Amino acid sequence: MAKIYYDKDADLNLLKGKKIAVIGYGIQGRGQSLNLRDSGLDVIVSELPGTKNFEQAKADGFNPVSAKEASAQGDIVQILTEDHVQAKVYKEQIAENMKKGKALLFSHGFNIRFKQIKPSKKIDVIMVAPKGPGALVRRMYEEGKGVPCLVAVYQDATGNAKNIALAYAKGIGGTRAGVIETTFDEETETDLFGEQAVLCGGVSELIKAGFDTLIDAGYQSEIAYFEVLHELKLITDLIQQYGISGMRCRVSNTACYGDITRGKKIITEKTRKVMQKMLKEIKSGKFAREWIRENEAGRPNYKAILEKECGHKIEKVGAELRKMMPWMEK
Repeated sequence: MAKIYYDKDADLNLLKGKKIAVIGYGIQGRGQSLNLRDSGLDVIVSELPGTKNFEQAKADGFNPVSAKEASAQGDIVQILTEDHVQAKVYKEQIAENMKKGKALLFSHGFNIRFKQIKPSKKIDVIMVAPKGPGALVRRMYEEGKGVPCLVAVYQDATGNAKNIALAYAKGIGGTRAGVIETTFDEETETDLFGEQAVLCGGVSELIKAGFDTLIDAGYQSEIAYFEVLHELKLITDLIQQYGISGMRCRVSNTACYGDITRGKKIITEKTRKVMQKMLKEIKSGKFAREWIRENEAGRPNYKAILEKECGHKIEKVGAELRKMMPWMEK
């Protein structure tokens, strides 16, 4: 069983007198920064001038600076820029400032796991990864609750790395819900696999395949959209709240019978073998190398595939149908 830490296991006082530099004021950066500040900690934010995030940071009462300046001042440096730019930012603006005894912090292990960032042996390298978007991290904190987090130590130069990580997790509200101990390898590999096989890649292709099957059989596109895409949220909400078995108790008996007798016809042994192959490509670094090369080349395949996907009929039908549902607008 995984080790889980709570408020009583973390000492926020370990961060008092230290400055926390948050590099990147996106959704996650904003949520974490505001929570840390409200926990009484000293936070400095880095963001690019002229961006919406820069203006948001100013509106939130921060005085955003460059990554170089923030990392020079920070005792703990949390990198929350996108994965594909972290290595460049680290090498050009942060590395020289990571002096002995400082801590380098991540919320996703990609750049450490695949050796895009090679930190000095003199610093702690830790991870605190909320299992929810930054807006939720912020909202739960404001409600006196928290979002579960993962915590990991890649490098313990000071002998106090885990305690620093747990204190940070407490600062953003994570220990209120529970913080699960993991490793950089486990977090990175499972995160990438989940995105590719289930959460994004798997679900997207399943939806389109179902839609295309109904359209090819002569059904109206609007009806197909509601059945295979719109209603998916109803089911995933039930699964998230009650688990798979709980969902099956809360749908019709007809739906439940169709689930338990037909689901394995979609997810076959062949599908499982493909998933195993995908996981091997993640663990070997093949996917990471491919993604890094794609970014270095200016993302030609990424852009071409995304443009083609955006042209799928389900996108056009959905755009019109969502106009009928104003309650879905933010």
